[in-house]
Amino acid sequence: MATAIKQDIAGEAARMQQVLAAQKASFTAAMPESLAVRRDRIDRAIALLVDHAEDFAKAVSEDFGHRSREQTLMTDIMPSVSALKHAKKHLANWARGEKRKPTFPLGLLGAKAEVMYQPKGVVGVVSPWNFPIGMVFVPMAGILAAGNRAMVKPSEFTENVSTLMARLVPDYFDESEMAVFTGDAEVGIAFSKLAFDHLIFTGATSVGRHIMRAAAENLVPVTLELGGKSPTFIGRSANKDLAGQRVAMGKLMNAGQICLAPDYLLVPDDQEAAVIDGVAKGAAALYPTLLANDDYTSVVNTRNYDRLQSYLADARDKGAEVIEVNPGNEDFASSNGHKMPLHIVRGATDEMKVMQEEIFGPILPVRTYRTIDDAIDYVNAHDRPLGLYYFGQDRSEEERVLTRTISGGVTVNDVLFHNAMEDLPFGGVGPSGMGNYHGVDGFRTFSHARAVYRQPKFDVAGLAGFKPPYGKATEKTLARELKK
Repeated sequence: MATAIKQDIAGEAARMQQVLAAQKASFTAAMPESLAVRRDRIDRAIALLVDHAEDFAKAVSEDFGHRSREQTLMTDIMPSVSALKHAKKHLANWARGEKRKPTFPLGLLGAKAEVMYQPKGVVGVVSPWNFPIGMVFVPMAGILAAGNRAMVKPSEFTENVSTLMARLVPDYFDESEMAVFTGDAEVGIAFSKLAFDHLIFTGATSVGRHIMRAAAENLVPVTLELGGKSPTFIGRSANKDLAGQRVAMGKLMNAGQICLAPDYLLVPDDQEAAVIDGVAKGAAALYPTLLANDDYTSVVNTRNYDRLQSYLADARDKGAEVIEVNPGNEDFASSNGHKMPLHIVRGATDEMKVMQEEIFGPILPVRTYRTIDDAIDYVNAHDRPLGLYYFGQDRSEEERVLTRTISGGVTVNDVLFHNAMEDLPFGGVGPSGMGNYHGVDGFRTFSHARAVYRQPKFDVAGLAGFKPPYGKATEKTLARELKK
């Protein structure tokens, strides 16, 4: 059996190599890729999503144990379609070359300089399970707009979605344009070792390190969309009820299984009770019941459910107060499912796993601070996060938080929303990622910015003294340029 599995993986690796070679050959033969072809591919991607939106919603719910149709349409299908439409609308402007100024005085002599944006070729996409459609087709907007081909490896943890995607893509795209490969982690490892022209990975930081290491063997440029612990600052001037509602919405959407979810709260020590009460009331208003509530998502699988429960046990053992927000007083222990209510961890410390690991679930640690600088110092002492959130009406305090911290992106007086802005770049910093996409930034990520310089008829090198034998012209140029 083990030999057969190895042979299957070897066979799939060989097939991926063949498809990569075919896509590269097709890309080269088609150069330059016209805007009309790019628009057509974007239209086909939109059609795939719109035609099969309900099928995808059913597949996601099957994979999760339960996720509402509406949530999948809102958080996977709709953002993908919006990104693709945005790319199509702005494609002609993005693809236009940029004029640059030649070094003085070459422009006066007739020299020209510009930047041309060329597609890179074949882009590999390794996507996660939490938003298994959106994390393929949102970056696909920039990939297709830039004129690239794509090979996709969706997550093995959302097997129904991956199988559906692999079945549907050939109905809309030739294999030389887009291809999907399913399989376990071994297939993913083989996929990440391919000599793509660019590779984008969305997922855990720990896996991102392996992806980057594999890509380095072929010097493949990478975009890593990772995660981390996104802090939420609650300023003293914040409306605690409003902040609580919005934090609860962001933390409980997809049951907290979002790389940008507010991971932990930083609250004034004299307002901790009010903030916790605001979050609890916000959660109860959104989800008065949970077990039979179609709007509330299940934790994706047993492994992740057990991981989250271990975090709570660890926090309790180390002295934290764990507050279960269960407004319907439901019996989760005998539910035989993976739905899990919000747990607020009061008194969280760095010795606890909830403050060491990205939570990726409905657990919300709370830390207190005396001054906003104490909270800023705490964030700066840890890895730079993918997202950062600030609630408050004190503009000077807001400015202090924004200018003295570094994160992938920021939303002020809410959570998650910067990711929904197609004209803003989305990406992390260091352990939370590298590179970005969305809108024009995605187009440029998946394009090669090619410098083009056109020399005038004049003997520029001679006039500037660049040509030997060096003499008066050389000395004149050096004297002019080497001044303080």
